[in-house]
Amino acid sequence: MPEALDKESLSASVDDALNEALSDVTALVRQYRLLSGFAQTLNDGADDAAGSPVLASVRTALRARLDLLHSADIAHILEAMPLDERLFVWDLVKTEREGDILVETSDAVRESLIASMDAPELVAAAATLDAEDIAELAPDLPDEVVEEVKRALDPEEREQLRQAMSYEADMVGALMDFDMIEVRADVTLEVVMRYLRRFDELPANTDQVFVIDRDEKLLGVLHTNVILVTDEDRLVSEVMMSPPIRFEATDHADSAAAAFERYDLVSAPVVDAHGALVGRVTVAEVLDFVRESAEEDMRKSAGLREEEDVFASVWKSVKNRWQWLALNLVTAFIASRATDLFQGSISKLAVLAVLQTIVAGIGGNSGNQTLTMIARAIALGQIGSDHFRRLIRKEIKVALLNGVIFGGIIGIVIGLLEKSWGLGLVLTAAMTLNLILAAVMGVAIPMWRHKNGRDPAQGGSVLLTAVTDTGGFFIFLGLATIFLLRATGG
Repeated sequence: MPEALDKESLSASVDDALNEALSDVTALVRQYRLLSGFAQTLNDGADDAAGSPVLASVRTALRARLDLLHSADIAHILEAMPLDERLFVWDLVKTEREGDILVETSDAVRESLIASMDAPELVAAAATLDAEDIAELAPDLPDEVVEEVKRALDPEEREQLRQAMSYEADMVGALMDFDMIEVRADVTLEVVMRYLRRFDELPANTDQVFVIDRDEKLLGVLHTNVILVTDEDRLVSEVMMSPPIRFEATDHADSAAAAFERYDLVSAPVVDAHGALVGRVTVAEVLDFVRESAEEDMRKSAGLREEEDVFASVWKSVKNRWQWLALNLVTAFIASRATDLFQGSISKLAVLAVLQTIVAGIGGNSGNQTLTMIARAIALGQIGSDHFRRLIRKEIKVALLNGVIFGGIIGIVIGLLEKSWGLGLVLTAAMTLNLILAAVMGVAIPMWRHKNGRDPAQGGSVLLTAVTDTGGFFIFLGLATIFLLRATGG
């Protein structure tokens, strides 16, 4: 319990510090804007109002506040600001920090910052980064800037950049870090210690060094704690270990994320097809990938085409959202037509109009639970197409049981309220059938999309809701028409 409290307290203190920094920067920006407007009024709109000592002192205070912040915190602050304030703060950031901050920002915000910079500024910002970070920025940079940055790199860095840019975003190679420590197996731990002391600081997340032969092939790993506590006269070959796992650069990044979680890894080697060491993956990059993947899945499930800057222009937001909204409009129209077929039944028994939304709503909620579970299992590699029938059977049984229990409860309640046990039975039957339909679609939609090489989560909830709404209306109103109205001659 004390450990949990400490973690909770630490998380709260980090959030509080970040919120305080955001509040301070926002207050200084708005103070500057207020004073700037007042100064321009006094000077009849003259442009030299910005050069007043008061405004200069506010800019100095703002720049000093930014200098104290981590690059990731500045990125967060920029994302939380409207475009005009964001660009004002961006102009105050030191040039040597611009590259690190661009890497930390979201794609949508990064686009707005890059658009405000000219080519020399972009080259200067990229020049401060490692090859893997340049590769991350490269898709957002103009081609001429990328070429200029390449020319400024030494041959080794240029080759590293070429490698990093050759991999898809969901491959291990895209997460790969080239900053690592390599040693030979035939040297003593004393030599390794002397070698490590030559560094000003070790690369981040260095929990192990990699043992290679003269052909750069990976022989094993040597953990840093072993180096510290083992006799210095022993050879590396005597104390090195086989890595718990090694990746190839073309492996899927999801497999790396799963391995890091399963084996509690801090770093892991990346080799080529011949077993030669080409880089490493660290927990920092894996965490970034997991976070970005979760955010992307959330966007796709809501039907958003890409990451959206919350302060983007109206037109950009419309372009990002129109595709699935248009599909939703079509499916809503189809659902309305299903209701329209039973207008006569609704006019004779008005309560049907209210109850049909219950059937459709609970079907949509239940189906989304199934869809989310299946999409996640596909992403983790836990299921394949050969599991389809087994999953369908299992989810139908779950839906049938839920329909009998919850449909029965609401059926009894409605039967008592409307004094019609027939209506209660129809409602129970309709809810059960729609839950079964939702279960089938909740399995079928993500697996069908995955089989066709598409993201199983993208737009799945929109498609599912369309089916459960239309199906729910049709099933309930159809059963009501057959068993309540026609059977009684209504």
